[in-house]
Amino acid sequence: MSTDSNNRERAGFGRWVIRFLILGVFVGGAVAGVYYLPNNLLSKEVVENLTYKVTRGPITISVTEQGTLESSENTEIKCKVRGRNTVTWVVESGAIVKEGDELVRLDTKKIEENLSLQKTNVHEATATLEETKTDTAQAQIAIDSFEEGRYTKGLKSREAEVQRAQINLDASKDKYEQYRQLFKRGRVSELELDGSAFTVTQAELQLKVAQTRLDVYKRYTRAMDLEQLKGRLSAHKSKLSADQAGLQMDMARRSRAETELGNCVIKAPKDGLVIYPTAAAWKDTPDIGEGVSVSNDQILLIMPDLEEMQIEIGIHEAIVDRVKMGLEASVKLPDRELKAKVSEVATIAQPLGPWSGNVVKYDTIISLPNEEGLKPGMSAEVEVVLAEYEDVLYVPVSAILETKEGHFCWIEQSTGQPKRQRVILGESNDVYVIVEQGVKEGEDVILNPLEFMEQSELASADEYRGLGDTSDYTDSDSVDEEPVTDE
Repeated sequence: MSTDSNNRERAGFGRWVIRFLILGVFVGGAVAGVYYLPNNLLSKEVVENLTYKVTRGPITISVTEQGTLESSENTEIKCKVRGRNTVTWVVESGAIVKEGDELVRLDTKKIEENLSLQKTNVHEATATLEETKTDTAQAQIAIDSFEEGRYTKGLKSREAEVQRAQINLDASKDKYEQYRQLFKRGRVSELELDGSAFTVTQAELQLKVAQTRLDVYKRYTRAMDLEQLKGRLSAHKSKLSADQAGLQMDMARRSRAETELGNCVIKAPKDGLVIYPTAAAWKDTPDIGEGVSVSNDQILLIMPDLEEMQIEIGIHEAIVDRVKMGLEASVKLPDRELKAKVSEVATIAQPLGPWSGNVVKYDTIISLPNEEGLKPGMSAEVEVVLAEYEDVLYVPVSAILETKEGHFCWIEQSTGQPKRQRVILGESNDVYVIVEQGVKEGEDVILNPLEFMEQSELASADEYRGLGDTSDYTDSDSVDEEPVTDE
């Protein structure tokens, strides 16, 4: 009995398995059939005319752009070391630091070598200067000794020589006179008288020589020796000035090297937040980091003032004339929404580059209120309000098609046959556009006119290029056109 029961159970289980397999085959075939249906057939089954009821009411015209928060008052931390230097350590971006905390350290090897060289140059220049000072002092002493000693001594010596020559001449003349008297008496010979006369002549010549030497010494030798001594003094003074200037230059180089060595460790000038400068548009990373080579006067870090925050956005050239200072703006942050205002609009467009996509935009500054939690780099969506209307008709932008003949929309009718309607548009935002003429409040406009046109005769190129003329209409009365039917 138990054997029959088991057999029946096995048979029932087998039948259920067969049923499930058959059901799976049918479901799979149905799915495959739907998947491989022609696209046009499937689309005709699912496409519907989505509509929107024309609304009258308030609408805000605005422009929305993306941006990031930044501070309008930044303390720039710059490199104060000449040439190119390598960063050995830098504080993390976003760190909160205290005044005096280390922010950046630069490699000091080259600067230490330069400082050692400049110290040696200072010592050598100091020794050279002292030698020149000694030479200058000796040249001045030589002039003083010449005026007070050597010249006076030489002058007295030459004057004494003149005196001796004069005494010798006077003695020779006396002796000649004696010989002349004795010659008259016949006591001396004529030869002796001539010898005495020659002695007088010789004494006269010696006196003239002594007087000439005295005159030359007074007029020329003194001036020549004095000028020579003054020239040596002037040369030593010039060298002294050059050595002093050289020493000052070497000392300045040494001082600058000492300062640069100190500048290799950059410290925070105040308490606050430290961030890296924004990388250039063509770069993937900032210009600061360990192992990066930096140059003199390069901005290494920024300490923003968190109480003066702003957002810089780009406004397209087509609407930049409408953006004025003082316009209200709505700023959406990841954690809040703020009310802000336009504080500045650039008069010159941003430079075009390979990253700009040839889109011309103007930098516009949005000033933010002082609130806690605002940090540089936060992403923001800025909506600048250009105009506000209280009572106007508006439809979604997707309901309007622009052709060479103008702007058109399709209005759904109770007969199920939409009609094409020319419209005159006003301003628009990203979602809605104001309709000044062509539609009435409460009418249903089709939101997928392109899909509708693909099913109608209006999809032909000729019809699209030349949509029929319409008569004049006013704000209250739209122009009815012929119903459009699908073939």
